[in-house]
Amino acid sequence: MTDQNRTARTGSAPEPADPAGGDPDTARPVSEQTVEAVIRGQLAKALGGKRGMVEAAVPTITFTATYLLTTEVRMALWLGVGAAVLLAIVRLVQRSSVQFVLNSLFGIGIAAVFALRSGQAEDAFLPGIIYNAGYAMVLILTILVRWPAIGLLIGAVTGAVTGDMTSWRKNPAVVRLSTWLTWLLVLPCVLRVAVQYPLWLFGGSDAVGWLGLAKIAMGWPLQVAALAAMVWLLSRDRTPIETPGEPEEGEPGQR
Repeated sequence: MTDQNRTARTGSAPEPADPAGGDPDTARPVSEQTVEAVIRGQLAKALGGKRGMVEAAVPTITFTATYLLTTEVRMALWLGVGAAVLLAIVRLVQRSSVQFVLNSLFGIGIAAVFALRSGQAEDAFLPGIIYNAGYAMVLILTILVRWPAIGLLIGAVTGAVTGDMTSWRKNPAVVRLSTWLTWLLVLPCVLRVAVQYPLWLFGGSDAVGWLGLAKIAMGWPLQVAALAAMVWLLSRDRTPIETPGEPEEGEPGQR
């Protein structure tokens, strides 16, 4: 039976054969991506947009302003927690993602535990200082063992396609670029600790206003600055992600 007869009987034309012999629904080769594209996509997910940045700052602003006006630790903490809960309720009503609000709520909740245990308002900022110090140490460790954190991120993204989450380590250019990008993640953490720890250690309750200001100013603004530096670095180093079995740029058969 000819194709024309089959078409007439079935009412549809035969599907064209895949020239590569594969499934037509198969995703495009990962070699068309670059480290830049992968990182940009992940950074876009990490940023909550303008609204996410505001939601992250509101509980800290509420706590700091309330304490400076009333010097009441408990009232300041409960109002900070209440602000985060209110933002979460608004998100739920709007059926939008509560990820960044929950992060903020978790942070102010831990801060409340520290401050209520000691009765000192400045201790509300101690968990953030400890977190940034620990996070910086972990990132630096990944660099020292030559498994930079950004490289692990690249491996997680590309491994879903290639089946090999460690193939990025075979490319020295990718390892080098991942190391520089990881250092850019370390820098904001180190700066926060360098500024906020002395304020907490020597300033006492008189430094609550300065700690609140430093936490807000060195939160999203500093993170965005670090991410902007990463984007700038990525725009200079367009490192292709190779797929096993595909020719590298410049080899015969490469278009």
